[in-house]
Amino acid sequence: MSWLSERLARLPRDTRDTLFLLATIAATLLPHADHLPWWCSLMTALVLLWRGQLAWRGAALPGRWGLVALLVITAGLTWLSFRSLIGREPGITMLTLLMALKTLELRARRDAFVVFFLGFFLVLTGFLYSQSLLTALWMLLTVWALLSSVVLAQMPIGQPSLLLAAKQAARNTLLGLPLMLALFFLFPRIAPLWGVPADAVGKTGLSDRMDFGAMSEIANDDSVAMRLKFEGAVPPSSALYFRGPVLSSFDGRSWRPSKRAMPMRDAAPRVEGAPLSVEVTLEPLRIPVLPLLELGREPPGAAWSLDQMQLRRGAELEWLASRPVTERLRFTQQVWLQHQHGPLARTPTLREYTALPPGLNPRTLGWALALRNRMGQDASTPALVEAVMQHIRTADFIYTLEPGRYGEQSPHLIDEFWFDRRLGFCEHFAAAFVVVMRAMDVPARVVTGFQGVDPIPQDGYLIVRNSNAHAWAEYWVPGRGWVRADPTAAVAPERINAGRSLQPAPGAIAGVIGSMSPALWRGLRSSWETLNNRWQQLVLNYSRGEQFNLLKGLGFEQPDWTALGQLVAGLILTATLIGWGWMRWQQRPHDAWSRQRSRVLTLLRRLDVQAEAHQGPRQWATLLQQRHGEAARPLVELLLALEASRYGSSAVAQDWRARRRWWARLRAAGRMLRANR
Repeated sequence: MSWLSERLARLPRDTRDTLFLLATIAATLLPHADHLPWWCSLMTALVLLWRGQLAWRGAALPGRWGLVALLVITAGLTWLSFRSLIGREPGITMLTLLMALKTLELRARRDAFVVFFLGFFLVLTGFLYSQSLLTALWMLLTVWALLSSVVLAQMPIGQPSLLLAAKQAARNTLLGLPLMLALFFLFPRIAPLWGVPADAVGKTGLSDRMDFGAMSEIANDDSVAMRLKFEGAVPPSSALYFRGPVLSSFDGRSWRPSKRAMPMRDAAPRVEGAPLSVEVTLEPLRIPVLPLLELGREPPGAAWSLDQMQLRRGAELEWLASRPVTERLRFTQQVWLQHQHGPLARTPTLREYTALPPGLNPRTLGWALALRNRMGQDASTPALVEAVMQHIRTADFIYTLEPGRYGEQSPHLIDEFWFDRRLGFCEHFAAAFVVVMRAMDVPARVVTGFQGVDPIPQDGYLIVRNSNAHAWAEYWVPGRGWVRADPTAAVAPERINAGRSLQPAPGAIAGVIGSMSPALWRGLRSSWETLNNRWQQLVLNYSRGEQFNLLKGLGFEQPDWTALGQLVAGLILTATLIGWGWMRWQQRPHDAWSRQRSRVLTLLRRLDVQAEAHQGPRQWATLLQQRHGEAARPLVELLLALEASRYGSSAVAQDWRARRRWWARLRAAGRMLRANR
């Protein structure tokens, strides 16, 4: 690195500062690369490399018409990609390219300031995609680099080092830290702060529909979906089912939610035992359904307000949001693991849950009818369910993440799974189970959500990952209502009993570390996720409720927006007074000699001595002796001592106590001289 520093030190200042600014721009734009069109990232990189080459060679910048042509191409490509120039994605795309193009006309300091402020704005837009701790740390470094570029632009003389500019930028940031903290704690929280519902696309491992093969890709995501903290004993992992979208309509390939609502009567949950209280931190979703732990006692149609978001209990006991959830949510839920729900007697509405697409999967339907006939028409529903489960256990079914594609040669997907290949994961088993039950005239439906948690808590929280995404089934029993059945437990009991999530393929770094020491990789991942969780709990989840709790701690009996405004106004007034006092302090002399000189001049002028500030103590002593003669000898000696202290090692200049004694003697001599005049 020393040779690089020496090479940069030999460059002309304009070249060095331009290259540093281009590197800062590249770092600022790097987090956007995953969200921008490929042509935008390529074009931005080429423009920055071109500008760097021009700076290195000291060549002239392109003309205005060339920039206009590039701008037209940029706007055209953006329109072709998004069919609009308005919105989050096209807006950030245009902003990125405009920032890159602006570097091609860096001819004056004002052009540089435009680039600086575009950079600060792009740092802010990075949080529209992620607010993780890693993103925040990277953005902090880019802001520091941008501030260093601003400092360099304010140093027009000489060739100040980059280290000097970085230190000054860090110092300015620390000076502004109290204001940043005040804004963080007191700026009104208006949710959603970062989410843009029209554009937001999150990841939860869930969808509002289920196709054969879709869940394999989504479940192969090992990121955190939610965090849980129970009050009291933690239930076993096999009992933790998080109810998400309920899928009842089947067209032969896709499962979708029902379009009809169940009747309100007899549909409310019937709970048993004491409830569990669990604190939930839910990551952003891409669907308007909250996958919550089964089961609350709220009936269908019940309403719930959460952080200015309206939730409604659906007909199939899923929680429906008024819009896709684009921000992290934190709340407490009361649940009963022992419960029953659904009508106790057969109703016309249940016919929907026995419907099957005509003409599809004839072998599966024939197998189900044969089973029903073999067991007798009077066989109970639980007995039929147990027979189907026993078939899954003993018929060489294999639970795998790589079952291959179904339906390429035939539209009978369930037949292909049930008789031919018998390879699948939770969605295959749940879908086939429901089809078999419906073929036997038993109402059944597919439920999707999450199942299980990590075996080891992190920082006191149980972790549910996107790889815990799961699909199971519910069948209807007279006198009981809907009953859960999990066919996956029949073929892969370790997936349910131990809550073992689907394992994604490790990345390059994770693979190397994991192959050398699996325990080391698990420890590193756990430590990072714990740190990231604290960042989310303490910073990202600081909401309006925490603001009002802060006001209570400060003495406000009824915290509200008015109290918050009063506190902000008080802080602004306090900051103004502190700033005014600091300016006054900066205007007064700070070194000991300057303060002494001002006070000595005041005393001499009271003795009719025309002393000036540009003169030294020896000249003042000469003027004093000329004006008052021998009577001024004590004052003259003290002034000569002051002269010696300025250029010698006298204690008058080194010890504040000696300076105080010197000043007391000077004032006493001055009073005596005035008295003897």
